[in-house]
Amino acid sequence: MTRNHHPENERIKRRYRIHLKDARGFSEQSLDQVAMAIDRYQTYTKFADFRHFHIEKVKAFKEHLVEQNSSRTQERLSHATVYAILKALRAFHEWLAGQRGYKQHFQFGDWEYFNPSGIAASVAKANRPARFATVEQIERVLAVMPASTDIERRDRALVAFTLLTGARCAALASFRLRHVDIERRVVFQDARSVKTKFSKTFETWFFPVGEHIEQIVIDWVRFLVEEGRWGPDDPLFPSPQKVVGASGHFEAAGLSREPWTTTGPIRRVFREAFERAGLSYFHPHSFRKTIIAFGWKACGNNLKRMQAWSQNFGHDSLTTTFGSYGKVRAEEQGELVRGMAKTPASDNVPIDLLEEVVAEVRARRKLG
Repeated sequence: MTRNHHPENERIKRRYRIHLKDARGFSEQSLDQVAMAIDRYQTYTKFADFRHFHIEKVKAFKEHLVEQNSSRTQERLSHATVYAILKALRAFHEWLAGQRGYKQHFQFGDWEYFNPSGIAASVAKANRPARFATVEQIERVLAVMPASTDIERRDRALVAFTLLTGARCAALASFRLRHVDIERRVVFQDARSVKTKFSKTFETWFFPVGEHIEQIVIDWVRFLVEEGRWGPDDPLFPSPQKVVGASGHFEAAGLSREPWTTTGPIRRVFREAFERAGLSYFHPHSFRKTIIAFGWKACGNNLKRMQAWSQNFGHDSLTTTFGSYGKVRAEEQGELVRGMAKTPASDNVPIDLLEEVVAEVRARRKLG
């Protein structure tokens, strides 16, 4: 009989999950990714006891892993995926080696055998050219999106709202009407009820990407409140109400009073909207890069503006905003480099601004 679990393994895995969640603050999504990595390794070892650790087994698993195909694409696992799996397994075994009943089965540093090769790590962590839509392209998408039914109006408002706020998919699915103040043009991302990253609470003012885009969202909120008579606890972007149609299958028939429970439908709305406009698909998260690129021009050399732009994303630091999302697109990089000889010195970033940013980076590195 083929073994498909190990009782002792399950108990220690449960303890590790509690450690990651309560001591390390991992989100449910991150916990699931760690669990999948450990399950993949367990399956390869035929669910052997974690105490039976051997470096040759780890080396064989790494060779096996790079030959595996993705269940989604049916192609070889990407370097980034392999890197993430091995990183999760390294952290787990490093923690495991310090637990009672397991210490004596590990030599110090055994967990380092899960490290990927230097080449694989470099490829996995390499910065790729940033791909994101321009504000003009998103305006084109909004212009061709239909708005004759309640669901179509919701979808159009969803795309516009994402450009106005840069909100993440999980937050978009969990916003309630009470989180949006259309008079002040501000969204309260309250971690008690909105699924924000790291459970952070902050205010996001509508980014100044266009009054006509703001109007799409304002009209949507007023429609829900005035015509639908929805209350503050109703979802901002409700899921469709399903009924059995003439074909005998479930069909969308207006809006329900329930929010989306997953983010898949949100991505589907974006994919269909870009296809309708004849453009390549850009997922909702990429809109954050769009807004940062727009912000480079809107903020100019003003440090206060840059800080306000950064805080509007819920970031604690400018280095997070412009380090993670501020990559210049390849074509623009070329234009900027070639045009530097013609750029007056007054258009360059002041040296005191650069010094402040460098000092902040150094301080953050000292703090780890």
